Amino acid sequence: MSDDECGDCPCSGDATRPSIYTDRRARMEVQRRDVAKLLATVGGLTAVASLTAPLAGLTQVFERGYSGPVYSDGVTLVDGDGEPIAEDRLAEGEQLTVFPEPRPGIEDAPTLLVRYPESAYGDGTNVAFTVSGYAAYSKVCTHAGCMVSDREGDTLVCPCHFGKFDPTAGAAVVGGPPGRPLPQLPITLSSDGYLVATGDFEGAVGPGGG
Repeated sequence: MSDDECGDCPCSGDATRPSIYTDRRARMEVQRRDVAKLLATVGGLTAVASLTAPLAGLTQVFERGYSGPVYSDGVTLVDGDGEPIAEDRLAEGEQLTVFPEPRPGIEDAPTLLVRYPESAYGDGTNVAFTVSGYAAYSKVCTHAGCMVSDREGDTLVCPCHFGKFDPTAGAAVVGGPPGRPLPQLPITLSSDGYLVATGDFEGAVGPGGG
């Protein structure tokens, strides 16, 4: 091959052969960029998950696409085992998660049942919705849809963003970000001594609503 023919080829004297160290640094830089992209993606997914997770409990309440009332007149309140709640089930100061007696279309509708002396209920509580010291409220937090499952003394606490509700004042907000109380459920005693609803929640369940 002549010098003219070799003038444009990589082996010509004017061409500079890449250093093995330059190649290695380039590969390492690409790897670092790939790792950074991966971490950014994971971080983004984690952030999205943190926002959507609190709503999971709410979507499960109506996961079959049910859009009608949660309770209605005469629907029995039952515990997690499906047992109806008798008048003597709770002592004063106790609480229990209950549900509407299973009906087609409703998978789950967690409700907080509390019991206090009747004289303990003040402004905000619809006393016509209480019976024998019992009051019932939706367990779905009105801020982000988490379950209100913790307690500080007599205050109901949502563990997600620390919304606090007073069950003796109509589940009024007494701390944290929720914008409205937990809706109250009207209840009474059936002729055979079990707690039953006399209608649906007085307000929208979960975040949103008014």
